[in-house]
Amino acid sequence: MEIAIIADDTKKELITQFCIAYCGILSKHSICATSTTGSYISEATGLKIEKLLSGELGGEQQIASRISYDEIDILFYFRSTTPQNDFMYGSHYAVEQNLLRLCDVHNVLLATNIATAETIVTALERGDLDYREIINPRSEYNLKRKKNRNF
Repeated sequence: MEIAIIADDTKKELITQFCIAYCGILSKHSICATSTTGSYISEATGLKIEKLLSGELGGEQQIASRISYDEIDILFYFRSTTPQNDFMYGSHYAVEQNLLRLCDVHNVLLATNIATAETIVTALERGDLDYREIINPRSEYNLKRKKNRNF
């Protein structure tokens, strides 16, 4: 599975603790994250994480693009629960709403809090989400199919 991770500044510690707790499960999957969040998580867990741009510099848009191309199966997006003045209601709010909308359009599993994230990661461990392998064009399943058709 392809997992993307974003965490607002007030939630970076929480997402890091979550990844420490579920490191064994997450290590079996491909993970990308916005730069600072990815650095925190990889330093604390040793997980291999593709670090994108920082959220405010375009990392959230990079993840949105990957969602649009069905390259993301799960998004863990731990958002701030307190309004952040004009910043929250400006362009960042629009980017956040676009990410949530894209998850709905492309049926990407989305967790915006730790309770939902734990439910998703335990379902991932049980194999309940294996159907996503058929949808994701970069999945091992589809890469094998493409290779077999190109003889």
